[in-house]
Amino acid sequence: MILGGVIAGIGGAWFTVGSGEEFSAGMTAGLGYVALAVMIFGRWRPFRALSAALLFGFSTALPSYLEVLNVSIPAPFLSMAPYLITIAVVAGLVGRVRPPAADGVPYSRG
Repeated sequence: MILGGVIAGIGGAWFTVGSGEEFSAGMTAGLGYVALAVMIFGRWRPFRALSAALLFGFSTALPSYLEVLNVSIPAPFLSMAPYLITIAVVAGLVGRVRPPAADGVPYSRG
């Protein structure tokens, strides 16, 4: 839990400090939904979620690589790539996924 909190804190710091801007509404551009898709596609397993995060990270970097290669796809369509891949993966490839049984249940020492 502590490690997860540290990683989440680093990610939040990157959005504000690393991008050189101050915090503003909408600065994450819907990436929270992509993070939820990572957990669903990873079926709540750490290593599967890591591979799903790599897939979505690749889809985020794909537009810049295709621009360098002078692919004749308009820039707005290239910027839609991560979101389209997210929708395609979650809607079509995942199938029925159940969250962990203890999801949302408060922890209490027995």
